[in-house]
Amino acid sequence: MENFWGFNVWGAVNLFALLLLSLLAANALKRLVKILQASLIPTSVLGGMILLLIAGLYKLFTGDVMFDTEFFGGNGMEMLETITYHALALGFIASALKTSKNKLTKKRSIEIFDTGVTTVSTYLLQAILGLGVTIIAAMMMRDFFSAAGLLLPFGFGQGTGQALNWGGIYEFEHGFIGGKSFGLTVATIGFICASIGGVFHLHLLKRRGTYSFDRKETAEVIEDIQSNREIPMEGSVDKMTVQIALVVAAYFIAYVIMYILGGLLPGMKSVIFGFNFLLGVIAALIVKGVLNLLHKTSISKREYINNFLLTRISNFCFDIMIVAGVAAIRLGILQKYWGVLLIMGILGMVATYFYNYFVAKTLFKDYVEEQFLTMYGMLTGTASTGVVLLREIDGEFKTPAAENMVYQTLPAIVFGFPIMLLAALAPDKPIFVLILVLILFVVLNIILFRSKIFRRRKSKTSEEVLAEDQSL
Repeated sequence: MENFWGFNVWGAVNLFALLLLSLLAANALKRLVKILQASLIPTSVLGGMILLLIAGLYKLFTGDVMFDTEFFGGNGMEMLETITYHALALGFIASALKTSKNKLTKKRSIEIFDTGVTTVSTYLLQAILGLGVTIIAAMMMRDFFSAAGLLLPFGFGQGTGQALNWGGIYEFEHGFIGGKSFGLTVATIGFICASIGGVFHLHLLKRRGTYSFDRKETAEVIEDIQSNREIPMEGSVDKMTVQIALVVAAYFIAYVIMYILGGLLPGMKSVIFGFNFLLGVIAALIVKGVLNLLHKTSISKREYINNFLLTRISNFCFDIMIVAGVAAIRLGILQKYWGVLLIMGILGMVATYFYNYFVAKTLFKDYVEEQFLTMYGMLTGTASTGVVLLREIDGEFKTPAAENMVYQTLPAIVFGFPIMLLAALAPDKPIFVLILVLILFVVLNIILFRSKIFRRRKSKTSEEVLAEDQSL
């Protein structure tokens, strides 16, 4: 008979409590230590680093892995990876379920489309640099995994969850020892790069005197808590319970889809389940479509989706994902990879910084700095990192930069999906994939700068015609 005082019952609770306590400790440190506050490192990353330090000291003095002790159920490291994996998809689902009430103009639609293309172009740029570094490293280091460089866009551009997913695929399917920790470390370096590049650029703007900075925290209203048409906050079922139920229902649908696809394509099962966040978004759109249909046909009189609560759920999932992902890094496995990781990190930071600034300066002239900081923060850390940087110069979100980041998801998924397929091919044909990524990068930049490229050609043609008329 099961007893209720054993660690097999309390292990998961203890682990989850430790993750949340580390977030509270990190939040207190950021408020008390001015250097940490100025660094702009997300609280969740700092919380993960605290756990990583504590686990490292525990390993040093005892020789055991702290999270794999009986207190955490004996398999804490696996649980951390599982939490990271599921939190990624749940966070995306909660975001995808939110409804949009703003009508987009033609100009805004173009800006959102260009933001999505910029996102994928940056992924490709990071992939080119990462693959280039690891292909060269594989020539110099024995048994080094040449496709490891593709973890740079997953870690920088897509964050901790995808870095873990693809690191795990490379580790279990292709023998890349330490693949999961490699990916998680790339993601952590990305957050540090977001802080370094972001603080550097903010100081640059401050020195120019073009923006005023006010670090005082004020209460902000992000969105209405509820509308009159929604179900009551406290009815027969609490509204938060309804939102969680919708998120979990969408994730269950995603699991059924993945299970069926995995059965039909057993050789692609690991890749299919690596797309849990993408299929989760598709499932969320299905759930939202069904709810909209019920509402339009008057079967349902009230609206069940609440944007405010879904935002809280997605933010909670992403915070937990990051702190668990950083804590799950196994530093001992990465001893021989540090040189490669640092080179990839520096190249990724510099290239992401200058490329995104060039794009913002060329295509988003009405709000160059706001667009740049939002995109740079998102493409080295997460969306919340981009918002943190943006709030330093646009605390009231007067520019559309934050909105661009939210709505660019659909074009980014459409254009970014081929990268996922190339990531599965890269371990067998890394150089071929590098060439394909280069070609895709060129094509997407032609799409991105289409107005500039074709306008210049048109202008040149007009000048030539004028010159010919004058010669006659």
